Order: sequence, then C-alpha cells, then structure tokens
Amino acid sequence: MIVVGPSPRERLPAPVYDLALRLGIRPDSTCLGVRLAQTGRMKMKLGSAAWMSFTASQTISIRACEFQWFARFGPFGLVSACDALERDRGRLDIMALGCIPIARTERSSALMRGELMRYLAELAWAPHALLLNTALRWRVNAPDALAVSAGAGETASEVVLNLDSEGRIAGAFALDRPRSATEPILPTPWRGRFSDYRLHNGIWIPFAGEVSWEIKGREEIYWQGGIETWGTD
Repeated sequence: MIVVGPSPRERLPAPVYDLALRLGIRPDSTCLGVRLAQTGRMKMKLGSAAWMSFTASQTISIRACEFQWFARFGPFGLVSACDALERDRGRLDIMALGCIPIARTERSSALMRGELMRYLAELAWAPHALLLNTALRWRVNAPDALAVSAGAGETASEVVLNLDSEGRIAGAFALDRPRSATEPILPTPWRGRFSDYRLHNGIWIPFAGEVSWEIKGREEIYWQGGIETWGTD
C-alpha cells in the first residue's frame, strides 16, 4: 500500500505556499536539486581589510537539508575550500594545491548548526525546497517575515527570511549562528542579503548576495558573490 502524505498546500502555512508560487515553483515539480556557479570575494579573517577572490560551484538539495560548496581562491586557485552539509554531517575543509590539508574542522553540533543555518538562509537559491523539503518547519512572524527551522536537540537551527516589496526573499537573519565550530563557539547575529532578482527559466532567482556578522553592534560584511549560472537537476 502506498501512503501519500499531505500536499504542500495542506502542509504549509499559506504565506510560505504563496511565496513559492510567486517565485515560480510548481507543487508538482520533480526537481531534486539545483546547481549554480558563483564568482565573488571573501575575507579569510574577520577584521581584515583584505579580500580574496573566488570561483565556486554549488549543489543544493531541495528534498533534504544538504548542500556542497566548492571554491577556489586567488588568481591561480591554489587554495580551495569545501563547505558542505551531507547526510546530517557538516564539513569544512581547506586545502592547498587541491591535496594538502590546511584546515579540517572536526564534526560538532556547532558545525552542524552553522551549516544548517547556511542551508536555510540560501533557500532563495533553491526555492523549490519551500514546497518540497518536508524537513523544514515554518512559522509566520509577520506578513514579510517567515521563520524556518530544521534539526533537533543541540543541532536545532532557525533563520528568519525577510521579504521585499515584491514578496521575494530579500534577506535572512539568524540570531545565534556559531562563529566557530570549536570552543569558544561564539553565537553571533548573522545576516545575508539578496538582490538582482531575475526571471530565469520561469523561476525568480537573486543573482547577487552578501553575508555579514554583527559583532559588538557593528556589521562586518565578509562574503559577496554573484551567480554566473543556475539550473535544476
């Protein structure tokens, strides 16, 4: 016997369902994930005035809380990074020449929470997940603010998505994203912003974004990037 669960319209708060429709998502979509390519710049250390350019490729699941971001930094791409959430495990590795480990973050609940928050914040780049990822929990804070959460126990994570005047995702905010995966964890307000929305293959996607920490009341932007290509699997 095949058991069919509730439809997205039955399962989701109406503002979440309506947001997905505005972005061009169909409830009967068979999409499994999205793939995108980025270029941008990133600070390797907070407080630094120096930026490093990067090129990156990313896959984001729309059926589960999983993603993989692979980036190469600098003019020759000698330093690479893999930031990922796979099978309920967070991963952050930095390599030189593609094979020499520079840093490898040990698995921890703090790393898992940080990666979950990244996934939730980047739903603007994987909007199919609004309807199709049943692991997401939703709460309507206001007409232009939707709280989305995932995980349980010490890995439970929540991000608030803010909508712009067109009803699209303009930003994401987490009050306590871990700034470190090891002690001291340093839970810190963290924010992402999206802009340059374009209608791409019938889907509204923001082609630019930036991310910042709020430290001692001061916002420090540490990541800025743009989408070069975007598609679905």
